[in-house]
Amino acid sequence: MPFLTGLQTGLALIMAIGAQNAFVLRQGIRREHVFVVCFICALSDAILIALGVGGLGAISGVAPWILPLMRWGGVAFLLAYGARAFWAALKGGAALEAEGAAETKLSKIVLTVVALTWLNPHVYLDTVVLLGSIAAQFGAARWEFALGGMTGSFLFFFTLGYGARLLAPVFAKPVSWRVLDVLVGLVMWSIALKLALG
Repeated sequence: MPFLTGLQTGLALIMAIGAQNAFVLRQGIRREHVFVVCFICALSDAILIALGVGGLGAISGVAPWILPLMRWGGVAFLLAYGARAFWAALKGGAALEAEGAAETKLSKIVLTVVALTWLNPHVYLDTVVLLGSIAAQFGAARWEFALGGMTGSFLFFFTLGYGARLLAPVFAKPVSWRVLDVLVGLVMWSIALKLALG
């Protein structure tokens, strides 16, 4: 039962629309480096869940400066990424490109997804602190709970990344990309505002 509880809890926490999920969705629609993006997101979650279950949830007590640093770093990054999305919406002209068109460099995609994942303080609160504290209630079975949470992350990100392809016909139209970019920008800036306000 700890595995199923971990799976359900992990999925419940990760399903909220956020910066990371919006990026995975966008890459899935574009069919650009989808496996790498999904794998980095899921592996990052797995690492953070393992750290939380392993007892690192109390790190803020040892180094209280870490959370404010992550918070303001996350705010700055989300504001910049949101501005970029709004600029793309204003500029327009994006559409699903024909096969063989130039893709965004893998290194740029990796840096973006790593930043969206590791600069987001909510990721630490959800995985390290919250899942770590719930896992502690299972005692010796806490790693079974952790495995459930990790499985939930892998299922969610790969479903989101590859399931986004079903939206490809909609995003063949440039106006759809403008709408998506506006929504991404709003999500990024609303999360940045929440972080800034604490």
